[in-house]
Amino acid sequence: MNNQNFLAKIPVRNEKIAWTTDGEGLVTLEIENKGVFNRIAQKLLKKPPVTYVHLDQTGSFVWPLIDGKTDITTLAAQVDARFGEEAHPLYERLIKYFQILESYHFITWNDEN
Repeated sequence: MNNQNFLAKIPVRNEKIAWTTDGEGLVTLEIENKGVFNRIAQKLLKKPPVTYVHLDQTGSFVWPLIDGKTDITTLAAQVDARFGEEAHPLYERLIKYFQILESYHFITWNDEN
């Protein structure tokens, strides 16, 4: 998929993932470790029942904006307005961010577009 097609995609947060925001606006995702393998790992390897994923400043800005209606191009404009040059190369970084979120099943895509 080329970057133009990817930028038109609309991300949707996985509603099974709880999240909180701290006093500085940083987001922490709370990932429940469920399933047979995870239960075994919890007993044998002392794996915690919940894994906490701490997002950086940019990720924490973007996460609450993921509403299942807004495409990546629009999100990129909001990131650029907030962070400016600090977020550049903007599209490459955002594309990678969303690829990572998708690989961990933190988001899916709205297929209506």
